Amino acid sequence: MAAFGHITRERCAQLDRALTAAGLSWTDNGRQDKPEFLTYTATDTRGREWSISPATSNQITPSRPASIWRAQCAEPMHRSPVLSARAVVDHIRAFPA
Repeated sequence: MAAFGHITRERCAQLDRALTAAGLSWTDNGRQDKPEFLTYTATDTRGREWSISPATSNQITPSRPASIWRAQCAEPMHRSPVLSARAVVDHIRAFPA
């Protein structure tokens, strides 16, 4: 079973700030108390909806402890690597049309 101890209020706040600074509209499901169920939804400038969720402990590289988020888009089907808050937002913004 995966542990989600790496998801803290500060890590969530970092993602909140990165999404807001990038001008993306977003919501979260309010499950910071249960990170295994935490999901953010962001809409990119092309109107595509992205689901952002925390990576599990076995997906996190110890040498990159800030890289804890993974984004997924259904149209077109795409899943990002595990990235930091800022990098996942940059990935969403830069994803081609």
